[in-house]
Amino acid sequence: MADNILDRFKENTEETIIDTSRKIRVGIIGTGWIAEAHLESYRHQPDVEIVAGADLVEGKAEAFFEKFGMKDVKCYRSHAQMLDDESLQLDAVSICTYNRTHAECAIYALKKGVNVLLEKPMCVTLEEAVEIRRAEKESGKVLSIGFQPRLDENMKMIKKIVESGKLGKVYYIQTGGGRRRGIPTPYGTTFIEDKTAGIGALGDIGCYSLDMVLNSVGYPKPLTVSGYKSAFFGTRPDYYPNHPEYAEKFEVDDFAAAFIRLEGDIILDFRIAWAMNMDTPGDTIILGTEGGLRIPSTECWNGSVGGEMVLYQEVCGQQTETKIPIIGGNENNFGDLFDKKIRSFIDAIKNHTPAPVPSSQIIYNQAIIDGIFRSAEAGHEIEITIPEC
Repeated sequence: MADNILDRFKENTEETIIDTSRKIRVGIIGTGWIAEAHLESYRHQPDVEIVAGADLVEGKAEAFFEKFGMKDVKCYRSHAQMLDDESLQLDAVSICTYNRTHAECAIYALKKGVNVLLEKPMCVTLEEAVEIRRAEKESGKVLSIGFQPRLDENMKMIKKIVESGKLGKVYYIQTGGGRRRGIPTPYGTTFIEDKTAGIGALGDIGCYSLDMVLNSVGYPKPLTVSGYKSAFFGTRPDYYPNHPEYAEKFEVDDFAAAFIRLEGDIILDFRIAWAMNMDTPGDTIILGTEGGLRIPSTECWNGSVGGEMVLYQEVCGQQTETKIPIIGGNENNFGDLFDKKIRSFIDAIKNHTPAPVPSSQIIYNQAIIDGIFRSAEAGHEIEITIPEC
């Protein structure tokens, strides 16, 4: 008995047992490059069976599944056709389509009674986010949004530090990030055209940056925003040596910035870039009345922090700096986090527990993105009003 008591400080490393007696039947809507990450992670789960897929491009879904040796997956030309035929058989879908179609696909699936894992960004506009939330509530199904970085242990540490009270009352946050040159066109122009993307750097990596800090402070409601956006790089033919014609197709933002007022008297100073003449727009900092936290920036949003975080405090009249070592190593990579995202979604379905990344939070993320866009277009600060849903 004594040995058991003394060993209680040890971490429990017993392997989680997954019940494979009930398979979760999954469909994938949209078979572009991000769908590969979903498919690979689903295949790592012993209690998941991929049974259907859909893509608007003729033959694309078939080629996608054949590439992975999955010739028995039923393929369709639209999400509606797939859900009409398969909804009684499907437990869940991953939506991996263009930003512009996130809302219609998610709403259709929820109305068919199917659980949804929706890739980020949640959608393009706040109005779409509200409609998705309403469909979710009416369906009673799980809707989780694809923000796997928050599952990283270093990201969790940020939230633990804030919640511990070490910072006191948080009153100012500076966050953002970006790439010196990183407009995502290796797979064509779907990220940069309005008809498919709707929003650019704001939706692609800006939503991650916002989630990191908003999640750490409890997702306060945004009240006002003064936003700016530009496209000085994406519209230049010389940016694309092999495809100068892409410049004419560029219709979204490659840089955005904003000054946002949040509930709780918190100011959020935000900037994000796909391309800029700088290596980083700055580290993330969270300032509180009792301490401050510096979170090193990353070159590209890879799901973790850019290095050791530093906690600034005053102890017995002495100004101190505490370095917080990176937690883990190679295990906190893209693939590992994606597996955690998929596993947490499947567990929520099987255990009837809340969504791991709930839309009740991410609608605030979307409201900020939408507000930045609208404020930039209007040229002045605007109030953010989120309709009841």
